[in-house]
Amino acid sequence: MPDAEAPVLDEAVLIELKETTGDDPAFVRDLVETYLADVPIQLGGIEAAIAANDAEALIRPAHTLKSSSAAVGAMRLSDVSRTLEMAGRSGTLDASAPDNAKAARAEWQSVEAAFSAWMAGEGRA
Repeated sequence: MPDAEAPVLDEAVLIELKETTGDDPAFVRDLVETYLADVPIQLGGIEAAIAANDAEALIRPAHTLKSSSAAVGAMRLSDVSRTLEMAGRSGTLDASAPDNAKAARAEWQSVEAAFSAWMAGEGRA
């Protein structure tokens, strides 16, 4: 489960992302917009895998969401996605899987709102 004390977005990751792209805010904005468009697809895959009780099908969307979230600083969403990925890799889904999927969906709402504010402010190209 995500650490409720941690910020929704890790600003240090976003700063590093800007620096590694040659301080190209348009590129960073495009990257964030691509991420925002992809998250609902990955969450849908997670929810479908859990509904089908298919641990193997859970691995890919959870792994993708974990990695992409970490890359843009959404560390709490990355953490809950890691928990889901590990559940998939275990080969069987226990009773916590649906709760973790709900936690991921709730965290996504926070991430989406945080990025909306970020792009309206300093993240704007």
